[in-house]
Amino acid sequence: MGEDRLFIVLLVVAIVVLLARALARRLGVPDAILMVLLGIAAGFMPGLPAVSVSPQVVLLGFLPPLVYHAAFFSAPRETRSNAVPIFALAVGLTLVTTAAVAATVYGLLPGTGWAAAIALGAAVAPTDAVAATSLMQRLGAPPRLVTILEGESLINDGVALTVFGLAVEALHTPFTFGHSAVRLAQVVIGGVGYGLAVGLVVRRVRRQISDPSSQIIVSLVTPYAAYIPAESFGASGVLAAVVSGFYLGTRGEGLLQPASRLLGTTFWRIVTFLLESALFVLLGLEIRELLHQPGGRSWWEVVWISLVVSAVVIGVRVAWELGNGPIADLLPGGRVSQEGLHWRQRLVSGFAGLRGAISLAIALSIPAAAGPDRQLLVLLTALVVLVTLVGQAPLLPVLLRRFGLVETDRGRREAMIARKAAVNAALVRLDELADADQVDERTTDAFRQMLELRLERVEYFLDELEDDGGDGGGDEEEDEDEGSREDRGEPPGSRRVRAELVRAQRAKLDTLYRRGKIGAETVRQVGAELDFAEPVSLSRPGT
Repeated sequence: MGEDRLFIVLLVVAIVVLLARALARRLGVPDAILMVLLGIAAGFMPGLPAVSVSPQVVLLGFLPPLVYHAAFFSAPRETRSNAVPIFALAVGLTLVTTAAVAATVYGLLPGTGWAAAIALGAAVAPTDAVAATSLMQRLGAPPRLVTILEGESLINDGVALTVFGLAVEALHTPFTFGHSAVRLAQVVIGGVGYGLAVGLVVRRVRRQISDPSSQIIVSLVTPYAAYIPAESFGASGVLAAVVSGFYLGTRGEGLLQPASRLLGTTFWRIVTFLLESALFVLLGLEIRELLHQPGGRSWWEVVWISLVVSAVVIGVRVAWELGNGPIADLLPGGRVSQEGLHWRQRLVSGFAGLRGAISLAIALSIPAAAGPDRQLLVLLTALVVLVTLVGQAPLLPVLLRRFGLVETDRGRREAMIARKAAVNAALVRLDELADADQVDERTTDAFRQMLELRLERVEYFLDELEDDGGDGGGDEEEDEDEGSREDRGEPPGSRRVRAELVRAQRAKLDTLYRRGKIGAETVRQVGAELDFAEPVSLSRPGT
């Protein structure tokens, strides 16, 4: 594709993203669906060059930062407590879905061969790491359900790519269980080990850097430093990127030092939004080219086979979610991990298995050795992705409301409770400093007045949330603005005192999180406010 054509495609992608975002707010439809549909419509515009994205562009350019970012900002405590359901979905369901789809395709297209059929099954088995979790968060789904879906999507890409790699090797060499077991160990152990090594090295490097721009560059390079070398020596790049991100997110003290973390968070939010949006639009644009080449089959046959495969993908997931409880109970800690996951949540999770651009990228990687049905397999994958995005996503808000699982006010109430506890901890620390004669009376009175004013406002908004059922999003923003105004009015020469109070509030947040009183998202939200308040010169280097 020439430079002029590339510019046109990028311009179309930007216009589709903006239009989809605007329509999504008006129609109340997930923007991912509109991006795909509008991308398909834009693909048929006269004069628009054909769009064919190399799978390597997706797997090397898009996938590493997306999975790294999701792993870095995952919830460690919640992930550990839900390890069994996450493992059951990411490994067990991915393998079962691959086998079920492979058997279906082999039965409908016996000339395809088992290796190619398994490759297709591996392509459509992993859920999209972006579509489901971002949609569930916006809909106010229970945090535990979002955590499970997020953890699943982080791991199942690695599982599916491992199976896909073994299937592709089987196209060229005879399949043996011994060889497959060795390759599986190399892929998994190598990916996890290398990802951990990258995390350890990057953590040490970040400790030596205080410049915000340099910190951001290091954070951006990290997922590629984990993914690309791992792939080059035959390990799982996805697992390497996930492990390094998870390690740095849980062992480090944040992506950047406190004074720079707000800048880094904004940067990553923009980067991930652009990558996610571009993936969905490019998926829509590329479907036009796939539709022109149905693999030598009639369109009736292609549509019928794609609907059957889609039904298998959806049906296997729903059946697994509703029936895997007894199986999961056999795993260590399985019975405890399954407590509280009633059938309503399992059913919603069953319908939240949306597929995305990663599935199409895997399918596009199917080599020519798959035979004359290769193009048909790629087209089937694209249609399955389309069916799950357009067919399943609109059902999720309906199911959440029907089962009473929407918790729109939970996050705001939890954040206010955390703010209240943090301010009280700051007041206690202020009294300790005053009793130890480490702060003069004038400064003590000024800080106490600011903290008590903030406490009154937090308590007021908590009461408002209780009275009107959570309709207080705008007031919450006003409270944050007021906090920044209070900080600017502090007495001169009190930076050390302010730093002590911020540290006391951070310690309180950590205690609340470890005790399960608040979630990781609340820690990040309130912690960002403390980043803004902490004096720059007294900030500790981040990792």
